[in-house]
Amino acid sequence: MYVGVVDGTEVYYCDGSKKILEPRQDWVKKLFDDKPDILEWFTQECFEFQTNFYRSLISDLNQHLNQSGGVHILQCMIGNEWNKNSGEVTSFLHLGYDREGIFEFDLNTKTWIPLKPELYSAKQMMGGDRITYMETLLRDVMPNTMRLLLDYGSSALNKTVLPSVSLLQKTPSSPVSCHATGFYPDKVMMFWKKDGVEIHEGVDLGEILPNNDGTFQMSADLNVSSVRPEDWSRYDCVFQLSGVENIIQLDKTVTRTNQAERTGND
Repeated sequence: MYVGVVDGTEVYYCDGSKKILEPRQDWVKKLFDDKPDILEWFTQECFEFQTNFYRSLISDLNQHLNQSGGVHILQCMIGNEWNKNSGEVTSFLHLGYDREGIFEFDLNTKTWIPLKPELYSAKQMMGGDRITYMETLLRDVMPNTMRLLLDYGSSALNKTVLPSVSLLQKTPSSPVSCHATGFYPDKVMMFWKKDGVEIHEGVDLGEILPNNDGTFQMSADLNVSSVRPEDWSRYDCVFQLSGVENIIQLDKTVTRTNQAERTGND
């Protein structure tokens, strides 16, 4: 199985063994509805070409590495990076086996580059149709597919949504959590400042988590056990969304708690 991702957004899901191909965005569904030939290509790629390619490859790797039994994992990261200014498209492909890198594909030289010494002798089994397939996929098919996806999804992929940001505290002695929710996309910066300077000590930066509506949330907790009430005004929480000039900066003089609002004069 595999997923298609554009600019960090999951756009489709494929499970060849279960014959599942799902658009994960409304605009991808519209693309499939508008262009049945594109849907047919994705279906064949998901159910047949990719499945057969990797199934035969893992079989050959098992044989080459003398692994006759057990469960083994073959992973592939393949994609294109498009420079909008120059129009240049850079393609890449990395293969992993049991969580270790094993091959990279060099499109310029049309060769597989082994990443482990024991795989140098396996280069021959990676030749022929496997090189032809990857060259076509990386040089023609994927760049064209990427442009089509970007064309259909431009408005959704380029949208930005600013979050609601709050300062929360469970008890007067617990950390102050700077919580942002409802933002999109998930490329953000969030940090605490003291006297206008970013600080790291005493700050616990949480992971970016998805919301049910497709937006995201995250928190940055500040340990305030050693902060005197009269020093609260020296601290600020800063949130910035990538590509957006607006910076959200919260003054810490008012913090919502489970009991009451905490102010710098308490």
